[in-house]
Amino acid sequence: MAAEKLRDLSRPIDVPLLDATVAAFYGTGSSDERHAADQILRELQNNPDMWLQVVHILQNSQNLNTKFFALQVLENVIKYKWNVLPVEQRDGIKNYISDVIVQLSGNEVSFRQEKLYVNKLNINLVQVLKREWPARWTTFIPDLIAAATSNPTICENCMAILKLLSEEIFDFSRGEMTQQKIKELKSSLNSEFRLIHELCLNVLSQSQQPELVCATLATLHAFLSWIPIGFIFESPLLETLLKFFPIAAYRNLTLQCLSEVAALHFGDFYNTQYVQMYTVFMLQLQAMLPSGTISDGYGNVSNEEQAFIQNLALFLTSFFKNHIRILESTPENRAALLLGLDYLIEISFVEDTEMFKVCLDYWNLFVLELFETYNQVERLMGLQKCQAHGIPGSDFGTLIAVRQRRKLYSGPLSKLRTLMICRMAKPEEVLIVEDENGNIVRETLKDNDVLVQYKIMRETLIYLSHLDHVDTEQQMLKKLSKQLNGEDWSWNNLNTLCWAIGSISGSMVEEQENRFLVLVIRDLLNLCEITKGKDNKAVIASNIMYVVGQYPRFLRAHWKFLKTVVNKLFEFMHEMHPGVQDMACDTFLKIVQKCKRKFVTLQVGENEPFVSVLLSNLPTTIADLESHQIHTFYESVGQMIQAESVNTKREEYLNRLMSLPNQKWAEIIAEAGRSSDILKNQDVIRSVLNILQTNTSVACSLGPYFFPQISVIFLDMLTVYRMYSELVSNTICEGGPFASKTSFVKLLRSVKRETLKLIETFLDKAEDLPHLGKQFVPPMMDPVLGDYARNVPDARESEVLSLFATIINKYKGEMLEEVPHIFEAVFQCTLEMITKNFEDYPEHRLKFFSLLRAIGTHCFQAFIHLSSQQLKLVMDSISWAFRHTERNIAETGLCLLLEILKNFEVQLLFYP
Repeated sequence: MAAEKLRDLSRPIDVPLLDATVAAFYGTGSSDERHAADQILRELQNNPDMWLQVVHILQNSQNLNTKFFALQVLENVIKYKWNVLPVEQRDGIKNYISDVIVQLSGNEVSFRQEKLYVNKLNINLVQVLKREWPARWTTFIPDLIAAATSNPTICENCMAILKLLSEEIFDFSRGEMTQQKIKELKSSLNSEFRLIHELCLNVLSQSQQPELVCATLATLHAFLSWIPIGFIFESPLLETLLKFFPIAAYRNLTLQCLSEVAALHFGDFYNTQYVQMYTVFMLQLQAMLPSGTISDGYGNVSNEEQAFIQNLALFLTSFFKNHIRILESTPENRAALLLGLDYLIEISFVEDTEMFKVCLDYWNLFVLELFETYNQVERLMGLQKCQAHGIPGSDFGTLIAVRQRRKLYSGPLSKLRTLMICRMAKPEEVLIVEDENGNIVRETLKDNDVLVQYKIMRETLIYLSHLDHVDTEQQMLKKLSKQLNGEDWSWNNLNTLCWAIGSISGSMVEEQENRFLVLVIRDLLNLCEITKGKDNKAVIASNIMYVVGQYPRFLRAHWKFLKTVVNKLFEFMHEMHPGVQDMACDTFLKIVQKCKRKFVTLQVGENEPFVSVLLSNLPTTIADLESHQIHTFYESVGQMIQAESVNTKREEYLNRLMSLPNQKWAEIIAEAGRSSDILKNQDVIRSVLNILQTNTSVACSLGPYFFPQISVIFLDMLTVYRMYSELVSNTICEGGPFASKTSFVKLLRSVKRETLKLIETFLDKAEDLPHLGKQFVPPMMDPVLGDYARNVPDARESEVLSLFATIINKYKGEMLEEVPHIFEAVFQCTLEMITKNFEDYPEHRLKFFSLLRAIGTHCFQAFIHLSSQQLKLVMDSISWAFRHTERNIAETGLCLLLEILKNFEVQLLFYP
């Protein structure tokens, strides 16, 4: 009955009952009461007549949450129904909100106590303004300014309204107003800003109330990015802001305002004012925060003081991005400039990730600009050659100026090198994880924040190295010597140093780089020799291998050193210390990718190529490796074999490489020939999976040269695929939907997926052999496509769809004859799976439409020969795709539709 009483809006709503309902919703009642209250409030909010009760609720409610509920209802009406309301109702809402705001903000006690309520009223007023001002409320700004002069708390709230208005127009207006309306509001605010500007200056020059001053500064901060520039530089505003900067209560807000000014750039007209602002600012900053006190004390200060350092970083980076060149003109300005750079470098050393990103972004731009300018001018002839060969005076003067500028920044650049070396981010992370099917896989994180940060730091350090190779080298070697003598020894310090050393590979001339690398490796080996503890030695060894792997030019030029490094990696592959084997296998792959030709070339003084020796010792080398490490190792050796240009040698190496997995494969197939039950043994299934994964790794490296190997196992592989597929289907049919989640079924499906992945990898890489499509596709029709069509939905592998999409994308029109069979096998049954809802079988969805797009792009004639019923089914499925809630599926559907329509247009032109 109480709920019905609230829903009846034909009479004034029972406010005490509504208060009780809102109170129940916010947790004072039981869970059932909260749920019931939620339902009632939703109904009330959606009732089109509810807004007529808002004034009654606001006047009589004793619950702040109820008032918020009423104001939310009112805000929705203002946003979505304002223009359909009668004029008197619009005026009534506008006047009521204004009166309540004035009433509450006119009394300091009520204003402070109900600040949240007033803020919500302000938001509603601004929503009204966006629709009424300036056309139907022309006097709003003068009225607001007049009200602000009558009372300090009213003035403070007026500042909050102006701030909200600025944010709504300039920051959050996109998507809520038309461009014409936004333009109109901006123009009105600009034309009347003089009144606002005068009010702000009067407050800042006369008011003694901290809350009002803070509100005014916050409002100015919202305005400064867009107001006419004359209001900033042709008035006492900047001088006033700089007076407030040293005052602790205002310095953060003032600094935010100054940062907005620093981010502005209008040519050279106001350069004098910018120089004066920066000079005064730096004098005040030195008195407030002496240089050298930031990084050490940052963790021990208050949140307010930490926010000041963060705001200081924003100010300095904004100012230097836009105005650094004007500070290079005189000795006094240059001294202030260098001091500011020192402050920014010191801030960059603070252990605060977000603040470091802000600083790093600027340092990258700063060093890049210096490097590009210097590099461009250095292309001119040297100073003496300029004079001797008559280089024009303008070019000669530019060369001198650039060299002087480089000398000016030599100190900050040296400190910046120290910063980059000390804080170098981790280059790349490879995790060994268990996938959804229980298989151990390597997962490389390529898009995380740390890797992005590493790329920026690497680029910055390379530019710094180009600008001064000697200082870069000396700093790194000095850091390394401190590791040796124990002064700075720690795992983290050694890691960041080695990441930095590896990051500058290729930035020096070859002779200098060789000498530098020899010194680094010598010191790291000495460090490994004198350091005790297996964990410590493992960390050092890992860093040695990382550094070596980063300098392929040196490795290619020094075969004996390269051979020693690789043999050392083979030793590490037997080391049981956690992480060492993974490091060895990953480093081996990285080195082989960059130096693979060296391993198949007969080197001076040796009897056979290194790859041949490696293959002879293969069983011993991989004896202690786990499965995922063996796959990486095989991928590496595949890279070597791929570099062999003689076909007979390449096939011989491949045969030797695959002898171990082929031998195991032959044994399993032979036993299966005697009794197929052997293939149901989980250890055998794992062996089959491991063999297939090994083949996939080699196929990935060899590409079309993998043909002899896949020919050996292809037909047997399809037989195993068919058998495992039937086993999966029977298990799911007998055990129900949950059977697909068992470890046994997951293992079987892993073999199926790896089979499909192996075939797809090979065919994708073998693009230079078009006949392979004809050779490999027909045998797959029944074991793969037929199995997909016959299977229960939960046992159908989405990889089948991606495999045939790859085949059609690679072999295009060659597959035209096979498309009807593909269409018949996968189309109807897949549509039945994916069109029941938008959630089930997500992988099948995207891959199905990718396959359909491949057919539409490369085998469009197949659509022409479909029956009208089949073609309608295709078009209906495309229509379903582009209405999908998943964006990638919707985009694929739209692209497919566009391509099909274009192809039909071509058909009509040629065959009307």
